[in-house]
Amino acid sequence: MSPQGMANFVPFDRDQAFLLPPDLKDWLPGDDLAHFIIAAVERVPMGAFKVNDRNSGSAQYHPRMMLALLIYAYANGIFSSRRIERASHRDIGVRFVAANTHPDHDTIVTFRRENKVAIEAAFLQVLLLAKETGLLKVGNVSIDGTKIDANASRARSLRYDRAKALREKLKADIAALMAQAADADSEGGDPQALPAEIARREALMAKLDSACARLEAQAKAEAEAATPAYEEKRAKYEKNGRKGRKPEPPDDDPPPERQTNLTDPDSNLMRKSKAHEYRQAYNAQAVVCADGGQLILATNVATAPTDQPTFAETILSMEQTIGLPKTVLADAGFASGAAVKTLQDHTIEPLVAIAKTQPHRPYDFRPPPDPKPERQITEPWRIAMKAKLETEDAKALYKRRKQTVEPVFGIVKSAMGFRSFLLRGLEKVKTEWTLVSLAYNCRRMVTLRAA
Repeated sequence: MSPQGMANFVPFDRDQAFLLPPDLKDWLPGDDLAHFIIAAVERVPMGAFKVNDRNSGSAQYHPRMMLALLIYAYANGIFSSRRIERASHRDIGVRFVAANTHPDHDTIVTFRRENKVAIEAAFLQVLLLAKETGLLKVGNVSIDGTKIDANASRARSLRYDRAKALREKLKADIAALMAQAADADSEGGDPQALPAEIARREALMAKLDSACARLEAQAKAEAEAATPAYEEKRAKYEKNGRKGRKPEPPDDDPPPERQTNLTDPDSNLMRKSKAHEYRQAYNAQAVVCADGGQLILATNVATAPTDQPTFAETILSMEQTIGLPKTVLADAGFASGAAVKTLQDHTIEPLVAIAKTQPHRPYDFRPPPDPKPERQITEPWRIAMKAKLETEDAKALYKRRKQTVEPVFGIVKSAMGFRSFLLRGLEKVKTEWTLVSLAYNCRRMVTLRAA
């Protein structure tokens, strides 16, 4: 007898019908992530969801089920609404969380877009659950930012001077096409051919008009913000008998090189460092527990590559959720005297690295850079911060920053696979980043509870 004839196989029959109704709980092991997510979502009050309470139209899916479905899908690297819909048929875990229902992708997109409050409430409930079980202590935290691609192409970015030039060209082209349309109409030609060409150019003209208006409004706001400082300098110049360089008033016209994106105007061209390429992205920020939990405690999204403007705002947002930390660990990108003072006024001790020249790698393939003189530190807060970081206690505490917050971004991008936002616009992107952080926290909580 052949070896194949002696093999012992488990019998199977795809046509075998269920003799009894199946229990969905038997589809997943008891320690699966799905059970924790379902329990956490049950803590979210129904008032946090946006639902149709007019009892009109067809029946709607339960919002708690929809939120659990989104969190579980994001935690397992399924972000597209169409992929989530497909997974509700094919993936056992997704099918269990969806209670064997199959919401279509339009329903998923609408729920994700309209339920910011519910997503934020679930994010808080997971943190409160961690605090209740002793897995989270709000003491020392780390903060950092990472660049995540926007749902927009870099090719759709254009400069202010180029936008103005294109507007003039479009005006001339539209006028020429209008004349051709009038000639075609009088000669009995096809009246529909040219109007379609005109409509496309008018649509592009409208986008360019909107882009120029945004850049002009931004430049005007910046000029208004800089006016008090200019008035102070001008008064000092007049008082000193007009000695020295005369201060220039702030210009309320956008600089020619100022850029905007036609697809997602809130996104910006950013790069991780000088060694990386520019990408159309957002600066996603996270505050992470540095006392062992490694949970994300607060989130924010900036439209600029620099971290200083949102430093204090992101930390102080914790005051209305789980409470303010005692110490904040941040790298040199967050170095801001105003932010440090604001945090200190709230009895928070910031430990912020002071920028210094990076040493050249001994076996770097690139040629060594030109030597730069060491930066002279003159600001009092920087001198005080540098002295504080040279103490042994501060050194030991600051070492936690890199090993707590940076692995979180590695897990989000590599293990979860989230590298690009699906939503557009700053407020919607903030909601999606909270959802990503919520999914990460659920994964982390299951790991902590199993330890």
